[in-house]
Amino acid sequence: MAQAQGTHQQARTVTTEDHGKLNIRSLVLLAILLAAGFILNFTLGRAISSVTGGMISPEFIISAFCLTIFVVRPKVPQALIIGLISAAVIQLTTTSPGVDFIAESIAAMLMAIIVRAGMRTSARKAIPLVGSFVTTVVSGVIFMIIRIAMVGAAQQLAAAMLPVVFATGAFNAILVAALYVPICKALKVQPFQAE
Repeated sequence: MAQAQGTHQQARTVTTEDHGKLNIRSLVLLAILLAAGFILNFTLGRAISSVTGGMISPEFIISAFCLTIFVVRPKVPQALIIGLISAAVIQLTTTSPGVDFIAESIAAMLMAIIVRAGMRTSARKAIPLVGSFVTTVVSGVIFMIIRIAMVGAAQQLAAAMLPVVFATGAFNAILVAALYVPICKALKVQPFQAE
């Protein structure tokens, strides 16, 4: 059978961003970033903390899950899973076992809400900076409130921890904002694409 002239059709390919799915690729990204965060907490984190007299105590695990949530853009229940996995890793180094399960779970879900809402706005290029700052501060404040409930000394503990929480929030925000675009490019994901 001869094909009629001019009726030859080519297949069309449609590509879409793979946002909102917590699949193997997303879990591998989380694992890599958490491993890097864990190593950085032990090395660079401790060095920065000692140089600043404890005023800045970067929590690279929070940076890792913030970056994962920015790239993957999971739904809130999936972000809860990311927060729980992150908290499990933090248990290896924490001074307050169990507290991070609450703090990081809430913070990760908050991050997912910020990303999903913020990436729909014209201010989406500020979301890595703002979202990471807010998420880190919320995590730190939750951690602080639980520690106060556990040990008391509310005034002293709050006075000691709040400056560290805010300084760490600023540090993590700058770090996440600086790494977001390079990580997206490495993964061939379009950064700042609207939801």
